Amino acid sequence: MWMLPVQSQSWISEFILILFIVFLLLYLSSVLGNGLIITLICVDTHLHTPMYFFLCILSLLDTCYITTTMPQMLVHLLAHSQTISFAGCWLQMYVFGALAMTESGTWVVGFIFSLMHTFFTMWLPYCGPNKVNHYFCEGPSVCSLACMDTHLIEMVDLVMSVFVVVVPISFIVIKSTQARCKAFSTCASHLTVVILFYVPATYIYMKPNSSYSPERDKQISLFYNVFTALLNPVVYSLRNKDIKRAFLKVMGHGSMDW
Repeated sequence: MWMLPVQSQSWISEFILILFIVFLLLYLSSVLGNGLIITLICVDTHLHTPMYFFLCILSLLDTCYITTTMPQMLVHLLAHSQTISFAGCWLQMYVFGALAMTESGTWVVGFIFSLMHTFFTMWLPYCGPNKVNHYFCEGPSVCSLACMDTHLIEMVDLVMSVFVVVVPISFIVIKSTQARCKAFSTCASHLTVVILFYVPATYIYMKPNSSYSPERDKQISLFYNVFTALLNPVVYSLRNKDIKRAFLKVMGHGSMDW
């Protein structure tokens, strides 16, 4: 059996450990940031308004959304066995898709469209190989393993992407350009997070399966899977005066004026 030199094995182990630490910190920061927003909105009665209710839902979605993929990826970085069961793969695909679609649509649309996407993906025959070249079971990466033509599911993904991705981002951009914002930086931050979510998702799910590139797609998926969940609390909450007041109140500094 061919073996790597000891020095190369050590370097690979150190690189994997660094990746584990980086992604662990990203995951914990996202969960703690969104968890803080949820807690503040729940405990402060002044934040019991429709706007903050939906902000709380967004933080809850982000927490669940990133939790469907990151913990397993962290385990796989350190474990010798990097396997997932057939049922586990489909469940992860469905939950991830449902939460991702709900971020830009509604709960009903997200869970129904994700069910359709998962069903059509499961319907494809898989003759081998069975290695998903991705850090989680994402639809296009799984479809690339199918041993039949995938044009049907590509068309389904295209139609769903138009409703779930293209239409919402069009309204967001139009509203943002028409609205009078108090500060340009606030609008710029909002649009940056929107672009980081919608543009990569559009690329992944609206391109033909023939142009699938595992390494490139894995990197692009990080933007709408990890970074948006990390940035949402910063953009939508930490620069908000009401959230700041609620945080200071919880910390025992409720008399401070802003």
